[in-house]
Amino acid sequence: MSKLESGLIRHIVVKVGLKTKEVMCIVVVNGKNIPKEQELIDTILKEFESNSRLQNYQIKTIVKNINTKNTNVVLETENINIYGTGYIYDKLGEYIFKISPNSFYQTNPIQTEILYQKAIEYAKLQGNEVVLDLYCGIGTIGIFASKMAKKVYGIEIVEDAIKDAKENAKINEIPNIEFLCGDVEKTLNNILGKSGRPDVIFVDPPRKGLDDNTIMNILNAKPQKVIYISCNPATMVRDLKKLEDNYNIQKIQPVDMFAFTSHVECVAVLNLK
Repeated sequence: MSKLESGLIRHIVVKVGLKTKEVMCIVVVNGKNIPKEQELIDTILKEFESNSRLQNYQIKTIVKNINTKNTNVVLETENINIYGTGYIYDKLGEYIFKISPNSFYQTNPIQTEILYQKAIEYAKLQGNEVVLDLYCGIGTIGIFASKMAKKVYGIEIVEDAIKDAKENAKINEIPNIEFLCGDVEKTLNNILGKSGRPDVIFVDPPRKGLDDNTIMNILNAKPQKVIYISCNPATMVRDLKKLEDNYNIQKIQPVDMFAFTSHVECVAVLNLK
């Protein structure tokens, strides 16, 4: 929003299913109504269909996201579906994933497959482990891990993402995974009471990294392995320092998710001492 706090359209967000070729267009507005809304929808569809470079792609949905707050948050929680399904699907590895407007989905699906495959490879699951997937989003990492684990629990604070995660488990016919909605900082200890001592914990936190309460809960749970996936090496290093008295940092593998930028995703492998 400008300094004058004026104007209607704040952002336009486009989400693309790279393998399914499905497209979601999110129009973020500072208000409830878009003047000539149907004309806007028709124009978007017409322009999209007439672009020869996009002929293999299809707009499945156009969503209006209401954001009247004077913050730097792009998407707020209120979504109004003004065209199509309200969601798209994409495929990662052998799994299909439903993606809603507020659900986090990696921006580079090709490298995401490599990232998740490395994380699962480093976990060295044998089939009898209890696994926690913290900050699970729509369930991608947990679903990847479920094939090689006894039981997986995923925790995520975004309610729409958990709804997608539960549906993704059904779509992919995965019976040994359970998703719970809640703040990891506040609910992890309760989940540990339900799951018992986990063998492996995957964490994929936001850029701010892990909070001290979550780190303490991980240390108390004493999983044999912690697989730390990070989009911010600085906060990852900070958190690893807090874990290194109890864990050996076996390796850190960077994955180039954001080509031609200074940003990099990393997978760190921690083994209990």
